[in-house]
Order: sequence, then structure tokens, then C-alpha cells
Amino acid sequence: MHPHPLPSPWQALGGVLRRDVRLAFRRKAEWLGAVFFFVLVAALFPLAIGPEPNTLRLIGPGVLWVAALLASMLSLGRLFEADHQDGSLEQMALSAAPLSWLVSAKVVAHWLISGLPLVLLSPLLGLQFGLSPEALAMLALTLLIGTPVLSLLGAIGAALTLGVRGGGVLQSLLLLPLYIPVLVFGAGAVDAQLRGLGAQAHVSVLLALLLVAAAFSPWACAAALRLALE
Repeated sequence: MHPHPLPSPWQALGGVLRRDVRLAFRRKAEWLGAVFFFVLVAALFPLAIGPEPNTLRLIGPGVLWVAALLASMLSLGRLFEADHQDGSLEQMALSAAPLSWLVSAKVVAHWLISGLPLVLLSPLLGLQFGLSPEALAMLALTLLIGTPVLSLLGAIGAALTLGVRGGGVLQSLLLLPLYIPVLVFGAGAVDAQLRGLGAQAHVSVLLALLLVAAAFSPWACAAALRLALE
């Protein structure tokens, strides 16, 4: 009998991605809570600030980006924790596929279930702030680029605090300074579009942040997870 061939890294990546997405749909409360939080914050701010159109238009980009950032952080808690508890993480570390590839698949799955819904909902929620169609399109574009950066950076924080008591607070302290550039350039792009100044520079910086995070995050996560498993 011929031995069963080992899966290629791409097959392993696809398998982890499909597994995590299926598990997420079985545990809907975990990721729907983050989406509901995003919607709730975006819906309550106009009620608290008042109906002044200029004020709402001024604060809209920042409010929506802060809500997306906090919603992304809420959904990070169980990125690696469940796999750590049931032993799946050890099996990933011992598999033939590089751990960094498997981590990449988990981050992509996290973004698909918690980041992509925020991108899709943002134009609808932005209407409450009186944003122009061009600004709504720029909001969706910046979230499309920026939320993967939040997931990639958040994965580093989740890996570093895995198994640590009070890890949620420590995770927030680690991640907030890293999230600030994404927040500044994401909200700044929408604001620049509203003012007619052009947002190309902001979008370029966001794309650069995405490339750096995509190159660095999986390797940093893999190293942190190996330390947590020792």
C-alpha cells in the first residue's frame, strides 16, 4: 500500500480556513456580538449628538472607524483560545504545513466572519451621518483595506496573551497603540474625501500597512504560539 500523501501547504491552509468558517457559523453568538456592537454604536451616536447635519458629518468617519476597531477587538478573544483548549493548536504546530500558513488561514477566517460584515454594513450606517456617496464609497474602501490590518495585528496580540490570566486587558494595552495609525489614516481618508482634498495618500499608507502586517504577522504569531505551547 502506498502511504497517504501529505497535504500541500495550500491544501492545509484551505482546510483550516473552511474549518474555522464552519465552526464560526455553529457559534454565531461569538461573531454576531461584535457585528451587533458595531451597529449599535453607529446607530446610537447620532441619537446622542443630535440632528445637526454638519456635526454628524464631521464626526461620522471617526465614529464608524472607532466602532469598527472596537468590534474587531471584541472578536479576537477566541481566535486561538478554543484550539488551545482542545489540543488542535498543538496538532497544527506538529503538522507538516508551516504554522505561519495555518495562522494565516485562521486570520483570514476571522476577517471573513467579523471584518467583512463591518465593511458591508458601513455604507448603510454612514447614511445616518449624512455622508456623501463618495465619502460612503471611501469609507467602505478604507474599511476593506484597514480591517484586515486590524485582524492581522490583533492575531499577534491574541497569540502573545494566549493562556495568560487577564489576557483581555493585556491584549488591549498591546493592540491599541498598533491600531492608532490604522484608525488615523482610515478616518482621515474619509474626512479628506468629504473636504474634497483627495484621499490617495491616506489609502496608500493603509495599503502599505496591510502589506507590512501581512508579511510580518503570521511569522510573529507562529513564534508566539510556539512559546505558549512550551
